[in-house]
Amino acid sequence: MTFVHPKGLCESTDVGEGTRVWAFAHVLDGAKIGRDCNICDGAFVESQVVLGDNVTVKNNVLLFNGVTCENDVFLGPNVVFTNDMRPRAHQKLGSDQLLSTRVCEGATLGAGVVVVCGTTIGRNAFVGAGSVVTRDVPAHAFIVGNPGVQKGWVCRCAARLDENLKCPECGTQHHQVSDGLDYEPVELA
Repeated sequence: MTFVHPKGLCESTDVGEGTRVWAFAHVLDGAKIGRDCNICDGAFVESQVVLGDNVTVKNNVLLFNGVTCENDVFLGPNVVFTNDMRPRAHQKLGSDQLLSTRVCEGATLGAGVVVVCGTTIGRNAFVGAGSVVTRDVPAHAFIVGNPGVQKGWVCRCAARLDENLKCPECGTQHHQVSDGLDYEPVELA
């Protein structure tokens, strides 16, 4: 059953089972929200946003048209997505003129991250708090700073990988692929 806090506003009819929309969050009509999502206080989800299953949207996150978050994405408090590279108050662009952004499965964006539109954040990537994403992020990359730069690699369990691309916590071995890293599936505890 979907839960909407009495002080939350969910105008979308496309919301998955088990999703929770908390106080002062606003989900516009047309947004597509998957199952078991958690949309926390003060978050804003515009009408052409797509959230997969089990997405966490912490307090005060702003998701504007053109943003897609795949399954198991974590958006820390105060994450902001843009969708216009050259915004001007006197220019009203249609949705077809805005740039889209994709956050791939399992990625984490820490508190206060700003994501410039037109970028893709790879599977299981980790963007540290306060970073500004200005270009595509490879799968499993660890990104920090303004502008965001890669400082290493992370496992799907979020631990930093060693120089041999092995996770010191869960033991998963990773290998390079064209869009970052991949791994042989192992059961996580």
